[in-house]
Amino acid sequence: MKKLNILVVEDGRSQREMLRDFLIKEGHTVAEAENGDLAIKSVLKGHFDMILLDYKMPSMDGMQVLKEVKKINPEIDVVIITAYGTIETAVEAMKAGAIDYITKPVEFDELLILVDRVSERRTLIRENEMLRQELREKGVTMDKIIYRSPKMNALINMASRIAASRATVLLKGESGTGKELMARLIHNLSPRSTSPIITVNCSALPESLLESELFGHEKGAFTGATARRIGRFEEADGGTLFLDEIGDISASVQVKLLRFLQEREFQRVGGNQTIHSDVRIISATNRDLESKVKEGIFRDDLFYRLNVVAMDIPPLRERKEDVPVLIDHFLKRFAVENGKNITGITSETRDLLLKYDYPGNVRELENIIERAVVISRDSVISVDDLPFTEERIFPEDAGKKEGLLRGSMEDMERKLILEAMEKAGDHQTKAAEILGISERMLRYKLKKYGLKE
Repeated sequence: MKKLNILVVEDGRSQREMLRDFLIKEGHTVAEAENGDLAIKSVLKGHFDMILLDYKMPSMDGMQVLKEVKKINPEIDVVIITAYGTIETAVEAMKAGAIDYITKPVEFDELLILVDRVSERRTLIRENEMLRQELREKGVTMDKIIYRSPKMNALINMASRIAASRATVLLKGESGTGKELMARLIHNLSPRSTSPIITVNCSALPESLLESELFGHEKGAFTGATARRIGRFEEADGGTLFLDEIGDISASVQVKLLRFLQEREFQRVGGNQTIHSDVRIISATNRDLESKVKEGIFRDDLFYRLNVVAMDIPPLRERKEDVPVLIDHFLKRFAVENGKNITGITSETRDLLLKYDYPGNVRELENIIERAVVISRDSVISVDDLPFTEERIFPEDAGKKEGLLRGSMEDMERKLILEAMEKAGDHQTKAAEILGISERMLRYKLKKYGLKE
């Protein structure tokens, strides 16, 4: 993992030196500041990935320093160190931009987990920038794929690796997750990018029309066929054919598609001429194709041909890190499109949008923001501009002022860990994936809450 430049801000000399020595031993570069003023001067002069910041200091306290640091460089990850580990302190620090907090006396295991998390994030940022630079050099724009989550980063890296091949790709995911955008990215990164990508929604056409749409037909092939029609396989020659909702195609179309994948040839409906086409197939489904194969609805040999490279696009609720950047992207876009002077959204509105699960995924979030921009009478989007309220998302909490923060943060965290371990059958690696944290962090939390047994 990336070694970090870390600034330790602590007025207690022994504590500061202890943290410094530990971090240097772990391979990081460390600078020190004994008060807030010196910390600000250090940030102005140097480059830091992370700041360990004491919450209670004379003259300028940690919260003031945090706010100043974020003004200078909002990309610096700040962890608050406090002997006053209350919910109020944590919430205040998070709102001001801290990524987390730890309490005194500092446990090195916990500190190491936080440092590793920042290192992972910095590595991800660097990989993202390298990938974007690679795409720019290839003339590919990433404007339509907006993301920050490690899950989407991994998928886009995979897209860049498989793009040059001829392998068929099966994109799996719920409606609205961005399967077509991913298909277009793969095409744009491939040597076929100068040829067309043709999209066919297989669920939008009845069987008779779909067969003609894909393979074309000869004059007189059926009633109404007054002239020869070129199909999508011929139109996409040299390029890519994206078959959306592939799980809805009929048995007869499955046979023809299988033949093409095996022989790279087909015949038009009503014709006997064999036609060859150099087409790369990318298909997508929001169905469970494996179950359809077991039920005998979908051919297993076709499934294996389509499933050479499978990419699972996660729903938005499983990659909440992408929600803030998507909100900002859609706000700017729809404000321009509608000629509205929208400068942002209220913190309450952003919190509500982050809590929502988005059954319609990115497409639903896009529609929500577009509606809000259109109906808003102010320059800032408010909760009144949303199509739902907190009571609708969490009806069991209606009327309770404490809402989701009822009880302690520790109780809530303990409950989530127990639920994840139960879902994972006590398998720590799987539980960590469910929680979206590292396995090392999970082990630490299990030890902290006495849950190891």
